[in-house]
Formats: sequence, C-alpha cells, structure tokens
Amino acid sequence: MADFEYSDINPANELEKRIADAFLIFDHHGNKTVDVREIGTILRFLGCVPTEADVNEVISATEFEDSNGTVHLSKFLPYVSQLIAEHKMEPAPPEKLLKAFRVLDQEGKGFVDKEYMTKLITEEGEPFTVEELEEMMAVAVDMATDKIAYELYLNQLLVDF
Repeated sequence: MADFEYSDINPANELEKRIADAFLIFDHHGNKTVDVREIGTILRFLGCVPTEADVNEVISATEFEDSNGTVHLSKFLPYVSQLIAEHKMEPAPPEKLLKAFRVLDQEGKGFVDKEYMTKLITEEGEPFTVEELEEMMAVAVDMATDKIAYELYLNQLLVDF
C-alpha cells in the first residue's frame, strides 16, 4: 500500500497502519475524512465481512454529529482497530461454509441449483444486492449445468482469499 502522510494520526502498530492506509485511499479531499457511504467498502477492503447492520453500527459510532455524513480517521481508527482485534466481522471459516452448503444440498449430490440459491440469498436472511448476487454467481455457477458445485466454489474462494 502507499505511504500516506499521517501528521496528526500516529498508527501505533501494523494493524492501525493498515486501517489508516485503507481509510486514506478513500479520502478524496485529503482531510482525513471519508463519506459514510465508503465505510462498508473500507471494511471489506480490510478483509472484514460486515452485515449492513455492522456497517451502520460503525458509522453511528464514528460519524461526527455535525459532519454532514463524513467520518474522520481519528474516530474510525481506534474503533475499527478494536473490532478487528476482537475478531468481529471475520469471514466464516471454510468448514462452516461447507456445512451450510451441505444442509442446502439435502440429497447429497454435491451441488445446489442456481435458481434455488438465488431465491435463498435474495429472500432469506440478509439479502444480497444485485451486484453481490451477480458477482457470486459469475464465479459459483457452472454455466453448462446452471448448478453450483459448492466444494469447487469454496476452493475457488480459498484461492482468491
């Protein structure tokens, strides 16, 4: 990552430096602030897997009341450092993902239909956005069969991770 000028912010360790670097990538005005709409992107850039509720919680905890929708690095850095140090918003381990896919694959065939999976991830739990759905399906679905061979898909995720 690029070396940024920290001036009034002094990252105490590598984690804080990584968080500050990620934050400053999205600081388009050079004043150590970002628009609240960038918070989810920054968290994901850092390897977190936040829900929308998690993102909103981070915004609520770090946004200045009179900021007009911006977050300053001085509030973001300690808050997110603590979240990451406490292992909050970490991705699910591969074993847990495999177990979840196997629950969905009640017949034990090793795959899940694209249509069934699309219905689940857009209508159950915290629904995916259209962009998230398209991104996942582009990698997960075998275009010849329109099925998700989930062990292969999970292996692809692990290689990319």
